[in-house]
Amino acid sequence: MPSFDIVSKVDAQFLDNAVNVTKKEITNRFDFKDSVVNIDLNKKENKIMLETDDDMKMRQLVEILINRANKQGISPQAFDTSKDSYQSGKTVKQEVVVKNGLKQDDAKKVTKLIKDAGLKVQAQINDDVVRVTGKKIDDLQEVIQLCRNADLGFPLQYENMRS
Repeated sequence: MPSFDIVSKVDAQFLDNAVNVTKKEITNRFDFKDSVVNIDLNKKENKIMLETDDDMKMRQLVEILINRANKQGISPQAFDTSKDSYQSGKTVKQEVVVKNGLKQDDAKKVTKLIKDAGLKVQAQINDDVVRVTGKKIDDLQEVIQLCRNADLGFPLQYENMRS
């Protein structure tokens, strides 16, 4: 029976490349000249710590980071910028969390979306992966299209397509 997996993950190397390209761009930009700018990637916790002089530069820094990550193939939805920046001495700091893995609630949303569509497929949750099986590959491709068109608020990838 054909099947595939729906996952939500960020490639650590692509994320590292995006952070490095952001650092390089910041050093070359005139508006960040003579400014305090620190970008630290914590790979274990999937967090990026940003530090700069003021709120305006912080917003620009977050925008540059998301744009560079998007060019590396990382969805902007993978970044949780909901935590506000906070003042720390003379600088402003912000923590950007990178969403990695499909949480249980998100996996339930995906399976509910698939079941409500009425397609002839089965969706089952395995840890942080949703496995979709069906009799025809065309049905599986309809599920992929359905998930791409739905705005779930988190990025999805499709892998392990087997016939």
